[in-house]
Amino acid sequence: REAEIRNTILAQVLDQAARARLSNLALVKPDKAKAVENYLIQMARFGQLAGKVSEQGLIEILEKVSQQTEKKTTVKFNRRKVLDSDEEEDY
Repeated sequence: REAEIRNTILAQVLDQAARARLSNLALVKPDKAKAVENYLIQMARFGQLAGKVSEQGLIEILEKVSQQTEKKTTVKFNRRKVLDSDEEEDY
């Protein structure tokens, strides 16, 4: 039931090319497609969309969502202290 409602809203909001692009994205990255769908549905519910979203408009929305969900990779070096250091003299 919920899936039908989502599909109906998306059909009203997106033009044919944008819908095709979104379904292609759903095959490759389902999480990102779901986030874009949620974003579009939320915008539609609050009346922030004027007319149907074109493919170019969808690409812009995809870029916004990508920037918000972008994973930042950090590398940490864990340096271990060696017990036998050059500072100590062994006699």
